[in-house]
Amino acid sequence: MSAKIKQLNIKGLSIPVIFEKQESLPIVNLQLVFTNSGSIQDNKKAGLAKLSSKLLDEGTKKLGSVKFASILEENAISIDADVGFETFVVEMSSLKEKSKKGFNLLKDLLDDPNYSQETLEKLKVIQTGSLNRKENDYDYVSKVALKSVLFKDTALEKPSNGTIDSISKIDLKDIKKFLNNVLDLNNLIVVAGGDISFKELEKKLNKLLENLNSENKNQLKHIEVTAKETSKQTLKKDTQQAYIYFGSPFDMKSDDENYYKAKVASFILGGSGFGSRLMEEIRVKRGLAYSAYGNILVNKSHSYFSGYLQTKNENSDEAVQLVETIVEDFIKNGVTKEELQAAKNFLSGSEPLRTETLSQRLNRAFMLYYRGLKQDYPKIELDKIASLDLDDLNSFIKSHDEIKNITFSIVRN
Repeated sequence: MSAKIKQLNIKGLSIPVIFEKQESLPIVNLQLVFTNSGSIQDNKKAGLAKLSSKLLDEGTKKLGSVKFASILEENAISIDADVGFETFVVEMSSLKEKSKKGFNLLKDLLDDPNYSQETLEKLKVIQTGSLNRKENDYDYVSKVALKSVLFKDTALEKPSNGTIDSISKIDLKDIKKFLNNVLDLNNLIVVAGGDISFKELEKKLNKLLENLNSENKNQLKHIEVTAKETSKQTLKKDTQQAYIYFGSPFDMKSDDENYYKAKVASFILGGSGFGSRLMEEIRVKRGLAYSAYGNILVNKSHSYFSGYLQTKNENSDEAVQLVETIVEDFIKNGVTKEELQAAKNFLSGSEPLRTETLSQRLNRAFMLYYRGLKQDYPKIELDKIASLDLDDLNSFIKSHDEIKNITFSIVRN
């Protein structure tokens, strides 16, 4: 089985529907994915997208959060909203026999969100409390500090959860404007599957989406890393460990034909756990950290190299220096024949595990469509990886020496 790309016409707009029928379980799952509509749309009010998604979890204005939640629970229906940096997602899941009620409740929610001052104040108290607790979560503190430097003066500078100050300034008008802007047919990709025919789904979607706006098509701007030189910033806290996050530019777009090379390079440098350069040099050989990771992240809106390790306070300077040395050597000398073969073996061998479940297949189909790639791209990519030449990979790695310009964010005593 595999997901198919279909089209649905609503208000003269062609809405893509990623769909797979699966009868083995009597369930129906629906995701309304609004693209270019996540935290990237926060503008100057960090946390707006996140708070807006929380409001959609508070039921309708007519029923209120408690009664709406009770009806969901009584019928074993799940309706949730979540937000990423580029996407805003509303999901409904139910047993097949309750799917009609699930679609009706989701329509009620989209048509009548719980826009009340009381609900907003409750959510702001909860979010502020969460942010207060995160002040002692030094992983979070270091990670947020890194992005504030790497992506200074961009939409990625502020945390998606917002800050205590930014949350305090968000009002109902902001959330209404945000949701009216992003919950628009122009931004929508539908992802659905389960024990339901496409004809039946199409009928339900026409009713579900009939009142959505069709006026705002959000554009996605590519965000560049603004920190171009190696730098270190240290925040002193009363902690027995040093929390070290690091990142650097990586110049690549999500539809780049050489993405498969970046995937292999990332796996060898720091993404494979034991056996990766970072883990072997930092933990296995020197015992400086329990774990050390680094990945090349290529998104539609931004791309960069990012990594993490935790070590003793007294070892932090040595660990930072070692990361720099490992990356410089990686760029200069590339990978070995053995490393490349191990990467090929793992990536090809683990491929069947990535499409075992319905949700995995739907998610893959969505990501391929979203990135502008054909649905058979994973097979093409595996063929390219299998035939990847060592000299070709090392030439590619050498051409991306921008990742040597590493920014470090360190929280330590």
